[in-house]
Amino acid sequence: MNKALVIGTSFGGLEALKTIIPALPADFKLPILVVLHIGDNNNDSFVQYLNSTSQLCIKEAEEKDEIKKGYVYFAPPNYHMMVENDETISFSADPKVHHSRPSIDVLFESAAWTYKNRLVGVILTGLNQDGAYGLKAIKDYGGTTLVENPENAVASIMPKAALTKCDVDFVLELNEISNKLIELSAQD
Repeated sequence: MNKALVIGTSFGGLEALKTIIPALPADFKLPILVVLHIGDNNNDSFVQYLNSTSQLCIKEAEEKDEIKKGYVYFAPPNYHMMVENDETISFSADPKVHHSRPSIDVLFESAAWTYKNRLVGVILTGLNQDGAYGLKAIKDYGGTTLVENPENAVASIMPKAALTKCDVDFVLELNEISNKLIELSAQD
């Protein structure tokens, strides 16, 4: 069975992801699924930027994409991204969760159900509480949980909410997260 990594962020997330994703090596063993709250805007320019600075393949996720290592899948605007039991991606236009679509909670909960203890979840900077329940689901299924230190995050609300809902495994500074993900990806 495969392992995977899910990341959720909103305000300040563009800069946070520019720090984390380019620091991951080409042989990074976990596929990455990302929910970045950007409203109705598309991810195109940001995806192109990350593709130019990263050793991984960055793309906006598509219906039925097979989740594979070496790829970073961004949720498209206005759709919840979910992980199916066959480790493919699906979408929903269900109502917003925590005023957001895509919702971090929706991705994290579906990924936790599929990957169980083989999932790593990360909450970064953000201005709402989306992701806190999803991170708890990851922890409840035996996955590994990381939160950006809210004291130094651009926006502390999202990391603080995650810390109140979940006994997380690691609270790290933004510049420490990539190294911890590399370490976790090497564990079997």
